[in-house]
Amino acid sequence: MKKQFSNSWKSSKKPRKQRKYRENAPLHIKHKMLSAPLSKDLKKKYERKNLPVKRGDTVKIMRGSYKKKTGKISKVMVKLGMVCLDGIENIKKDGSKKPYPIHPSNLMITELNLDDKKRQKTLERTKNE
Repeated sequence: MKKQFSNSWKSSKKPRKQRKYRENAPLHIKHKMLSAPLSKDLKKKYERKNLPVKRGDTVKIMRGSYKKKTGKISKVMVKLGMVCLDGIENIKKDGSKKPYPIHPSNLMITELNLDDKKRQKTLERTKNE
């Protein structure tokens, strides 16, 4: 099977092709895949269901062993498709701590980091439409 990304690919029922599309996608498309749902008040305010996550966003964990805990995003790993949060760590057998990667679909954004002017403009644009 080819290892190139195809812009003409629409969709497929085959999981193998879906995984291949996600794996071989360029980083600007992979970033869009790293989106998380917004909380109810943010949905009302910005009239959107989800947004790509960004470092500095405050999120609540909805699934997994750290369910219902909140934290700030400290690292976004676009290539792996994962996010690390402050204070959410795995404790290894030797006692050392390692950041616990979480997929953004298992998170809910409760507070946005609006330092980026481009992000503010996209939110205002969708709100006005």
